[in-house]
Amino acid sequence: MKRTLTRLVLVAVLASLTFISSKAQVFAAKTNILYDAVATIDVAGELKLAPKATLELTGAYNPWTFSHQKKWKNWFVQPEARYWFCDAWDGHFIAAHVFGGQYNMGGISGLPDFLGTNLSELADNRYQGWFAGAGLGYGYDWILNRHWNIEAEIAIGWAYTRYDTFKCAGCHKKIKSNEPHNYFGPTKAALNLIYIF
Repeated sequence: MKRTLTRLVLVAVLASLTFISSKAQVFAAKTNILYDAVATIDVAGELKLAPKATLELTGAYNPWTFSHQKKWKNWFVQPEARYWFCDAWDGHFIAAHVFGGQYNMGGISGLPDFLGTNLSELADNRYQGWFAGAGLGYGYDWILNRHWNIEAEIAIGWAYTRYDTFKCAGCHKKIKSNEPHNYFGPTKAALNLIYIF
């Protein structure tokens, strides 16, 4: 998983660098403060395609193993197309995104049931699998100065996952294999700090 993530991040960074030009405000680099607050490493790049259209690519990685009995590992990528009602990086926008990734989580207690997903089962089991989905969002961008902005976005959508269940966070005793699950609800919550080139 680390090798795949390293390749994805390298490709995203190299692709982003090829889009940067000498024109003002054609590319933005950003980080989601909400992900940063829960120790998820994330980076996003957004390219201006037209005065009111941009394309964003986000990558996030959470590599943490807190102990033998507690894991919270995941990674995902999320491309997103945006339409701005004024100009790019100014005011209201609507967005459509797709996403996919992998996870390995368990031994985490105190989580509630959430929109048909019983997160409390993470206390006694470990889940390892992949997910993919799509969503629609709305956001607003506040200009701070010529290069810095703050942006908020919320999105809802659908995700499909297949996973294996293990008896505990630190053990390898599989109790279920290749289980499917559908989720409908929030697919993105972002408070981005943005630097516009």
